[in-house]
Amino acid sequence: MGRRSVVTKQIGLQGLRVAPSQVFGNFRLVPVLRDTVRGDLRLSARKYGDDLAVVSLGGEPMAPGLKYAAYIPHGLVMSWDKQQVEASVETQLSKPDGKQLKVGPFSVRVLHRMVRREDRQQLRLLPMHLAMEGFLALHFAGPEIAWHEYSRESLSTGLSPRIEQSVPGWANAAFAQALRMFEIHEQQVGVLIYRADVLLSAFILSHPEDYRVLHRTLLEDFYGELLLQYGFLEKVEPLGGSMDARRVSSLKDLRAEVERLRQDWADFLQEVMGGGLLRTHVSATPVYEAGPFTLERFVTSLEPSAENHIGEMILREEDGTIEYLKTYRLSAAQTRRAYLLKQLAAAGWNLDDAARNLKTTKPELIVRIHNAGFEHLLKPEVLEKALRQHSRR
Repeated sequence: MGRRSVVTKQIGLQGLRVAPSQVFGNFRLVPVLRDTVRGDLRLSARKYGDDLAVVSLGGEPMAPGLKYAAYIPHGLVMSWDKQQVEASVETQLSKPDGKQLKVGPFSVRVLHRMVRREDRQQLRLLPMHLAMEGFLALHFAGPEIAWHEYSRESLSTGLSPRIEQSVPGWANAAFAQALRMFEIHEQQVGVLIYRADVLLSAFILSHPEDYRVLHRTLLEDFYGELLLQYGFLEKVEPLGGSMDARRVSSLKDLRAEVERLRQDWADFLQEVMGGGLLRTHVSATPVYEAGPFTLERFVTSLEPSAENHIGEMILREEDGTIEYLKTYRLSAAQTRRAYLLKQLAAAGWNLDDAARNLKTTKPELIVRIHNAGFEHLLKPEVLEKALRQHSRR
């Protein structure tokens, strides 16, 4: 297992480049290409097809303990070392994983851990759920000191249960149509997904063949509310640009101008439209060391005024190359909730100190806690008093 220390870093796309975007309605899909494919890491999907999955985060799967529950349509199986990959890709899809239960008319799959070693050079992970579980676990234990404002339940169980909502890809018909029309390049290993020219998600793999197989699983993945939020906006326009006719006097010149135009598009997409994900520092936590690779999950700053993402990635240890990347854009409400928990934890869950750090009053902070959906943390009389004071203003 890898170290659990948090590391601050930037997400770089070294070894990767983007191709001109493709537009459908207000979706912009940007192909990500990899010119040098090492071939020593492969990822494939393992289908589940159950109505609900429950993941045991510690201890035996059926034993009492902390659980993560969500709709999980598929897992990813990571294999490394070229000979092992070629031998296992054909059989790993049907390998048993977890225990299937029937609860009335519903099928429930009980799985053991977000990341599980299955063989000497094979690892199963639950894509994006690994990152979401880490996000839900932020300051999950709640107050460590029995401050008098907090309820008995919050002092004993913390934030349990902690819930966030997401949107499956198939919920948006335009997104499904965009993926159907998507032209897949020969060296393509991923895609940047924009809605109304705002980055929704990034998905990058190690090998072009794996991307071709997993391209349609983007419909099964979950996204933030941005997937549905901008439906009222008009379609986005293809990126502009023009060739300089004065530079073209032969086919060689024409090819050079086309290449320059493509590079201009790529630079714009990577540097300008990459937004907060590619230009900001993230807090990354190593989750698993697998041979020459490290699996990490990360979260951006959680500043309410910034663009924020959670995600997971597999890095090649020798040079930091990203071999796998999957991200989820947090909504403004999700960011506010996480930021509030971060500020409370930084103040040791002392409401007076947290209010002072946030440059607000204690009653106003209590109202913010209520509005964020964390009112169960507080004693009813404390909450009622703050709400009365707020209503008089």
